Amino acid sequence: MKITILGGGAMATACAVLLAEKPNRVVSIWARNPDYAAQMQQSRENQRLLPGIALPDAITVTSDIADAVAGTDMVVVSVPTAFLRDALTQHRQALSATVPIVSVLKGIENETLLRPSQIIEEVLGNIRVVVLAGPSHAEEIARRLPASVVAASADHSLACLVQEVFSTDRFRVYTNEDVVGVELGGALKNVLAIAVGICDGLGFGDNAKSALMTRGLVEMSRFGAAFGADTNTLFGLAGIGDLITTCVSPFGRNRHVGERLGKGETLDDILNSMSAVAEGVRTTRSVQQLAENFSIDMPITREVYEVLFEGKNPAAATDSLMCRPPKVE
Repeated sequence: MKITILGGGAMATACAVLLAEKPNRVVSIWARNPDYAAQMQQSRENQRLLPGIALPDAITVTSDIADAVAGTDMVVVSVPTAFLRDALTQHRQALSATVPIVSVLKGIENETLLRPSQIIEEVLGNIRVVVLAGPSHAEEIARRLPASVVAASADHSLACLVQEVFSTDRFRVYTNEDVVGVELGGALKNVLAIAVGICDGLGFGDNAKSALMTRGLVEMSRFGAAFGADTNTLFGLAGIGDLITTCVSPFGRNRHVGERLGKGETLDDILNSMSAVAEGVRTTRSVQQLAENFSIDMPITREVYEVLFEGKNPAAATDSLMCRPPKVE
């Protein structure tokens, strides 16, 4: 079986390492930058984003999309959501409509307010898409630490296929038909992770962090329900599970952004110093816009938005949340 990974980031690399574990597998990583692809192929390591993890012999890295997808049986998309549309549009002719696509993306496009699976379907047409999400930091997956995720598709048989392909003795995959809930959970938890990071940066302690995560989960459920998601999904691996991991892990890029904001750094300085993409920054714009469009009460998201894009002081944002009118839980 040949599997193609679109993207050269940490998660793309971790997926490749995971998928190459089983026998009779050929895995091809497509990286847009030729020099970057050549460096990975030669060194057998993603030195910039996943150092210390050796690429098995079954993995090849190329910047030639035709080589990457030739004869492939499955495509895993791991391009940041902000760049997904351009990447798919540019290489649309190389991607066969008969090959299923697995999306491991977490975000909402700013311009269209579409989820990744919707972007894939809009650009590529009638294609089968499965969303794979849950608490799954690339650094831990690549080191074979135990993890559990969800494969979501309206086509149950396709979700089961992805479950079979990805499952190992250290990577457990459940199936789910709620694509909307799984994708929204993955997007919203990044926004809340920024809030939790700000809390850590301000030194507010565990009580405040627990409250943010708990009330954040309420916002996730409220937002998901407005778009037809099953609340149970957001209380599962793709919702609360991913939220916990992102908010407490030292690997969490979005929590890292928030922590530095809480310590007084500017957003531009933070983003310019990072080698990887913090999806939650862009996603905050989309979630805030959707909340306004559909009158969804999202107080934590609104404060994160004002800190990120309107220059609000993080301490003042905390005061705004804490001094709202009393409510019933």
